[in-house]
Amino acid sequence: MDLIKITVPEFGADISLAYATATNFTGKPVYENAICYLHIDAAKALKDAILSAENLGYRIRIFDGFRPSEAQWVLWNHTPDPFFLADPRRGSPHSRGVAVDLTLTTPDGKPLEMGTAFDDFTPKSHHGNNQISKIAQQNRLILLGIMTQAGWDFYRNEWWHYQLFNAQKYPLINDTEIPEPMMART
Repeated sequence: MDLIKITVPEFGADISLAYATATNFTGKPVYENAICYLHIDAAKALKDAILSAENLGYRIRIFDGFRPSEAQWVLWNHTPDPFFLADPRRGSPHSRGVAVDLTLTTPDGKPLEMGTAFDDFTPKSHHGNNQISKIAQQNRLILLGIMTQAGWDFYRNEWWHYQLFNAQKYPLINDTEIPEPMMART
């Protein structure tokens, strides 16, 4: 397993894991422990994106990285919507450690306008949606440019989701396989 911990001091990104709080679409914490992991390949691409964002005067805020397969089931069981969630039987790029959900902020941490909140499961979340403000469209394009130049692919239905191009080649990872578990042990 090649997951590494993503930390604020080492990466310079803000980390605000939505699924470690009740402020997510399930209304309750999914992760017991707020630990951000990524596969080493994704971590390298994230560092490139963070540097590009800094060069343009922005910071990156991470909402989610590696998501244990068990967590994917929790999300799917709550909202089984294949337009916004990967069916856990197929596996999510998040559960492979090669996807990240994020946004851009100003250097002092103010989120840029993106037209919708994170995990807004509506067509307004789609890349290229022109029913949002011009500023939000511009900010999404800046994020898209930063991420694609750093080697990330995007998911057309979610402005916040990026994954490595060859995500399916990485194995699915369960919570029991990681150094520090994220899920509650029952």
